[in-house]
Amino acid sequence: MSDFNRGISRPTSVATDMSVDAGLRAFMLGVYNKMGLGLLVSGALAYVTSSVPAVRDTLFQIDGQGVLRGYTGVGAIVAFAPLIIILASNFMMRSATARTAGLLYWTIVALVGASLGSVGLLYTGQSIVSIFLVTAIAFGGLSLVGYTTKRDLSGFASFLIMGAWGLVAVLLLNAFFLHSSALLLIMSVIGVFVFAGLIAAQTQQVKLLYYRVAGNAEGMGAATNMGALSLYLDFVNLFRFLLILFGGSRR
Repeated sequence: MSDFNRGISRPTSVATDMSVDAGLRAFMLGVYNKMGLGLLVSGALAYVTSSVPAVRDTLFQIDGQGVLRGYTGVGAIVAFAPLIIILASNFMMRSATARTAGLLYWTIVALVGASLGSVGLLYTGQSIVSIFLVTAIAFGGLSLVGYTTKRDLSGFASFLIMGAWGLVAVLLLNAFFLHSSALLLIMSVIGVFVFAGLIAAQTQQVKLLYYRVAGNAEGMGAATNMGALSLYLDFVNLFRFLLILFGGSRR
C-alpha cells in the first residue's frame, strides 16, 4: 500500500464549545471541498496512468490482456513515495504553514492518484464505479457520526492509527515475501474496519482543530489542508480495501 496516514496531530487540551456555528460549518465545508477536489484530481491522474500507453508503461508492467502484473522501478517509487513523505512530515512539519501544508496535500494527491492507475488495470470499470459510490456513502455516514457525536474519540483514533501502521507492515511483508492471498483478504477486512473508524474519529479531530486555530488565518489554512489530507487518505484506503474484497477482477 502506498497511501497511508497520518499528517494531523491530536489537539491539545482546550476548552471548546461543541455547538455548531457558522465558522465551523464554513471550515468543515472547506475541508470537504478540498478533499473532494483531491479525489477528482486523483481520479483523473489514475485514468491517465492506466489508459495512456506511454504513461502506463512507464509505471506498470502489464500482460497481453492489459492486466497489471507489477510495477516498474519508476512505478514503485511513485507508489511508495507517499508513505515516505507522510512519515517524514510527521517529524518535519510540526508547525506547518498554509503553503507547506498545501504543498504536502497536493504532492500526496498527485502521487496517490498516479499509483491508483493500478486499480484500472486490476478491476473492471463497473466495479470501480460501484465500489467508489459505496465508499462515498459510507464516508458520508461515518463522517457525520464523527461530526455530531459528543463522545471523545481521541483515544479510539490513536489506537486505530497504530493499527493502520501495523496493517502497513503486514501488507508490505506479504507483498514482498509471503505472497498470501488469504492473508491479503484478512488484512483487507481489518483495513475496512480500521479506516471506517478513522473516518469518524478523524472527522472529530478536524472539527476540534477548528476551535484551536479559529481566528488565525494562517492556522486555518494549514488546518484545512491537513484535515483534507487526513480524510482523503482515509477515503482512498477504505476504497482500496473494499475493492480487494468486492471488486470484479479483470483477470
